[in-house]
Amino acid sequence: MSAFVVTGTDTGIGKTIFSAALTGALHAHYWKPVQAGLDDGADRDHVASLSGVPADHILPEAYRLNTPCSPHRAAEIDGVVIDLAQLSLPHVRPLVVEGAGGALVPVTRNTTYADVFAWWNLPVIVVARTALGTINHSLLTFEALRSRGVPIHGVAFVGEANEDSEATICAMGEVKRLGRLPMLDLLDAQGLATAFAQRFRIEDFN
Repeated sequence: MSAFVVTGTDTGIGKTIFSAALTGALHAHYWKPVQAGLDDGADRDHVASLSGVPADHILPEAYRLNTPCSPHRAAEIDGVVIDLAQLSLPHVRPLVVEGAGGALVPVTRNTTYADVFAWWNLPVIVVARTALGTINHSLLTFEALRSRGVPIHGVAFVGEANEDSEATICAMGEVKRLGRLPMLDLLDAQGLATAFAQRFRIEDFN
């Protein structure tokens, strides 16, 4: 059964929305191991409302931190020590695991998400925006993952179509283009599911 890690080229680019769409399409379980920042609600709450999966498919975080910043610093501010052993993968499938920010965001002072991805040894989907700067950010992300032996399943774009940038990223990065989620005027579970079904092939995630 399918299991994927979703990471991004940056923060705030639509990674959680894509994760919700993929979770719904696969009827998967969703897990965000470290949530940093709770003012706008946890990402698991957004996925719960947008994915359409049963409530018990939305797994609790290993760590819920108050400050919206890199997990290593949010943990320090909260007086929490992140134990990497608590980030062992749940034994459920299908599973969508969402990181925080980009691949090199620190989980602790000595460990990045890319390091954790290498430990998990699951295929990683890189979510990239289509706006200016995405080529550089995307190619750097691929390099960081590959330097650690992390398998890259493909790239999913979010935003308005930018054919040249998308094609360039996939060609130069030697990655599969999975599809693109547009910006939705009305973001709800049905609209997101429809957009995903129209622009992604479910066979690419089997």
